[in-house]
Amino acid sequence: MPISHPFTQLDLPTLRFEVLNLFAEVAYKEGDFTLSSGQKSSYYINGKQVTLHPWGATGIGRLLLDKVPANATAVAGLTLGADPLVTATSVVAAYEGRSLTALIVRKEAKGHGTQAYIEGPPLPPDSPVIVLEDVVTTGQSALKAVDRLRAAGYNVSHIIALVDRHQGGAELYAEKGITFEALFSILEIQGCWRSQQRQNVAKT
Repeated sequence: MPISHPFTQLDLPTLRFEVLNLFAEVAYKEGDFTLSSGQKSSYYINGKQVTLHPWGATGIGRLLLDKVPANATAVAGLTLGADPLVTATSVVAAYEGRSLTALIVRKEAKGHGTQAYIEGPPLPPDSPVIVLEDVVTTGQSALKAVDRLRAAGYNVSHIIALVDRHQGGAELYAEKGITFEALFSILEIQGCWRSQQRQNVAKT
């Protein structure tokens, strides 16, 4: 018999709390960092520490699927950060009897064969596709995915992220008329991380 894990069974509010703690435990660090946007930051959050975690991936897939509109036919995102997101969400959807295609958007066109920007099964024109992103800072990465998917003929009007750093991404999407939501605020993760640090000190 396969081993069950609470992340596959918890109700969604409790699951969200557990995934939040996992982010604070394994993905959040403080120090001096340079982000992909070029900005300097006193902290860094590596979403892949959660999205590639065996139970984290399951939890993330369940939480994201709950946010994906019922009319969506696919989830997509810019490689590399979104790759595990679209896969986990599509797989969880299948277990719930829902067909949700996973698409991966390349940063550069494929250098051989079809030279495509988008990997995955082709969909009918105007198919509703939801863009997934791990961590949103300025918002440019997910917006690039939106532009590529729209150029391919898909209907994209919604971005769902794991974490919003509150550094301009939400405002950019609002300007573009794109609906945006995030599972977690960076402030939540920071608060959870500090609570964990206090608990660790109390144990020593």
